[in-house]
Amino acid sequence: MKKLFWREHLPLILFVTAALFVVLLVFWYDGYDHPVTAAYAVFLGLTILGGYLAFRYFTHRDFYERLSQPIRSLEESIKHNESAPLPTALSELMEEQYRQYRTVMEEWERRRKEHMIFMNQWVHQMKTPLSVIEMITQEDDNDAFKSLSEESDRIRRGLEMVLYMSRLETFEQDFSVEPVKLHQAAVEAVHENKRYFIHSHVYPEVRIDSDLTVQTDAKWLRFIMLQLLSNAIKYSAGTGLKVTIQARRTEDHRHVVLEITDRGMGIPPSDLKRVFDPFYTGENGRKLKESTGMGLYLVKEVVHKMNHQIELESEPGRGTTVRLIF
Repeated sequence: MKKLFWREHLPLILFVTAALFVVLLVFWYDGYDHPVTAAYAVFLGLTILGGYLAFRYFTHRDFYERLSQPIRSLEESIKHNESAPLPTALSELMEEQYRQYRTVMEEWERRRKEHMIFMNQWVHQMKTPLSVIEMITQEDDNDAFKSLSEESDRIRRGLEMVLYMSRLETFEQDFSVEPVKLHQAAVEAVHENKRYFIHSHVYPEVRIDSDLTVQTDAKWLRFIMLQLLSNAIKYSAGTGLKVTIQARRTEDHRHVVLEITDRGMGIPPSDLKRVFDPFYTGENGRKLKESTGMGLYLVKEVVHKMNHQIELESEPGRGTTVRLIF
């Protein structure tokens, strides 16, 4: 606080000192030769300056203290008890800026909520005709319906991603921890991707003890597993190899590790550090075209919010392993 005060008044002190010196020079060259009187005049001038600085310091002490302390909240920054004109004017200016800022933020928040509600409603509306298409395509086994079924699967996965992404902002309101059996969760995730497995000629393999249980949110875990399985199938399509889902306890029994391993094209080392970045598709994404670069980003965000950990290992041409640590 004192440092700010002296920095502000240093120009005034230098100006007054220079003015007194110039006045003394004028009297000296005019023939006035009384050093004691001159010293007394300088003393009076500096005393008046000191009195002004003291008055200024005590009347603006709270103001300088407020400017010297870090702001802990916006509400605190606009509080003021000073009666001096400058602090009062500055406080009124900050209050007006704060009011305008709140108005803009409330309008932005209202539009964001409306957009989120619209997206949720739109996704749910799209699911109904999609279910009808899936029912129709299941009743016929010709090639045209198979292609239509593949496209409807792709649309459903896209809609699921949009829905969960919109829910991510309100994650805390939609989060409930409960015991979840990993074997059952894995089997259900495989079942939901059943047609994707078949169309891509990739085979699921579940190696999880049926009694292995973790404390997590079942709905968000389902989303994570569906995203990871979708990636594993996509990057293994046409190989005829397995995608393995396995889980185990760590040696100290403090954690449970769930691994999803594919034997597909793998990820180049140059892309490994950025696979969790939003919209980053990497070399594989540019080859397959349909990658959005959002799947692993959303998975990492959800895993972080659930207080779990995620690791990824990959070798080009040999496959990828994504590891969830509960």
